[in-house]
Amino acid sequence: MEVQAKTEEKFKIIQQMLSRNNNLLNISWLCEYAGVSRSGYYNWLSSKDHRNKKEEEDRKDFEIILAAYQFRGYDKGKRGIYMRLLNTGVRMNIKKISRLMKKFNLTCPIRKANPYRRMAKALKTNNVAENLLNREFTNYGARMVLLTDITYISYANSQRAYLSTILDAYTKQILAYVLSESLEIDFVLETVHILIREHGISLTSETLIHSDQGCHYTSVKFQEIISKQEIRQSMSRRGNCWDNAPQESFFGHMKDEIHLGKCNTFNLLKQETDNYIDYYNNNRYQWNLAKLSPNKYYEYLETGEYPIKI
Repeated sequence: MEVQAKTEEKFKIIQQMLSRNNNLLNISWLCEYAGVSRSGYYNWLSSKDHRNKKEEEDRKDFEIILAAYQFRGYDKGKRGIYMRLLNTGVRMNIKKISRLMKKFNLTCPIRKANPYRRMAKALKTNNVAENLLNREFTNYGARMVLLTDITYISYANSQRAYLSTILDAYTKQILAYVLSESLEIDFVLETVHILIREHGISLTSETLIHSDQGCHYTSVKFQEIISKQEIRQSMSRRGNCWDNAPQESFFGHMKDEIHLGKCNTFNLLKQETDNYIDYYNNNRYQWNLAKLSPNKYYEYLETGEYPIKI
């Protein structure tokens, strides 16, 4: 290895001398003086040009990867980058993406362990519904299983806001959401009203809305709205977050990816939430949704036309 390194150093000196003197020096004489072969020098020069070309290609490809990684301001892992590129007509092997991310020190966002406890324990009430879902999240198609829950978001020196969402378990779309400064039941009721107003036509008497046993969902007002719309109600077993796993997963990803550092007021937090959910529905591609975003996946189910050209 030491001999090889000394030889390569001689080749570098020869190249520098030639470049300084506009190649007027005799290569044969320089190689002979340095004690290396002329053919060896040309082989080294050829391999060096190849390395430079490969390095240039890697940098160009990495610029494409970086643009996908930073798209709309939300960091992505290698699969997210792969799907973003795929949805823009660029095909790049996922192993290549992984190699270039490692080469240029671009790190994947890592899911943090959830530091949040359940926002509130369910109240003992006679209005608890049976668990009709039994974790069959994707067995029945779009608009058949709706998942709903509440989470809190800390911002601006430990202030709290509360987010209520309704998620289609099959398409992973966020169909309705409301961000609130308080835990009063009104914002949960408003979430259901948004669902009915914007998606009521696609709901049927077989549609199931599934939640935990929290007081918002056992309330008379909530259950009256559900009953009037002829939607069936289902609830998780007490203290079992796995019974509503896709909804919990959405909250986890959102809290990992959302930019809370710039949210000094509730209005700024609402803007950031609006932007993130728009990004999530339209541009956050998911491997298990045929590499499409939730909204594009729903359109694909409706039209049968796959939007990515293969």
